[in-house]
Amino acid sequence: MFRGSRRFLLGCFDMTDTTSLNLMDLMDRFASDDKCRDFLEELRWPKGKVSCPHCGGKSLTEIPARSQWHCLFCQYQFSVTTGTIMHDSHLPLRKWLIAIYLMLESKKAISANQMKRTLGLGSYRTAWYLCHRIREAMGNEPFEGPTLVGIIEVDETLMGGKRKNVGRGYRKNKTLVAGALQRGGKVRLERIPDVTKETLHSFVSRNVKDEAEAIYTDEWKGYIGLEDDDTRHETVNHSEEEWVVGDVHTNGIEGVWSLFKRSIVGAFHQISKKHLDRYIEEMEWRFNNRNNPHMFRDTLKRILTTEPLRYRELVRGKAA
Repeated sequence: MFRGSRRFLLGCFDMTDTTSLNLMDLMDRFASDDKCRDFLEELRWPKGKVSCPHCGGKSLTEIPARSQWHCLFCQYQFSVTTGTIMHDSHLPLRKWLIAIYLMLESKKAISANQMKRTLGLGSYRTAWYLCHRIREAMGNEPFEGPTLVGIIEVDETLMGGKRKNVGRGYRKNKTLVAGALQRGGKVRLERIPDVTKETLHSFVSRNVKDEAEAIYTDEWKGYIGLEDDDTRHETVNHSEEEWVVGDVHTNGIEGVWSLFKRSIVGAFHQISKKHLDRYIEEMEWRFNNRNNPHMFRDTLKRILTTEPLRYRELVRGKAA
């Protein structure tokens, strides 16, 4: 049976439903690369409406032996992973799906060394590259404009790793990160250069809608003046051991920091400044989808819409 015929039969039910997927379900459902490929094809081209990623043409011939298509218009040959974050990867698709699942289900994160051991990968470099490509996809669709409403908690923290033989106040390996959490909703995390009023107010304006009910922060002077006609600003004075005043506190966003820092200490040990943005994006994506029953499927959709990340671009890193 041609793969096209099998896709037609699979289309009779929703093969993209991954609700309540556990590890054993994953292993059974995606027991071969062909099953993984069918699933990815249905996600990328629902109902079998395959189109050429090069020219958009739909006049195609299938090459079943190579799991590819040939575009009759531009003569381009492609597969389901062409032009995606999985492009030119030599890893079996099954290992890709398992790696994605492990990163999503590891609340305190999973290290590249652990991924290497679990999947039986040939080298640490392969595992490290795999994890960073998945993180790149998690941050593929950045939020556009302010999205947070209701009651917002805002805070900032220093991120990095522990260094041996240095004092407690050593900060050269640390980076400032700001966070805004909508109570009961999503979090927005962003690397910032400093904690000046200009920087913090700019962060809030990019992420919090004007009609937000309230913004809660600590007593840091950089937050002064966040209130406006629609939004009140209230604080707790941490320097005076004041943590909760009625409904006013920043415990939610501090819980996000705690979770993030536990992943650094327990899994990563330290994070390079030039790669910090991707770790932030992983944390943000996993936290914001904590109640999403389709998180695995939605992550794979991002995998299929994210352009390739070359190894040389990765090691060069984003601007610090």
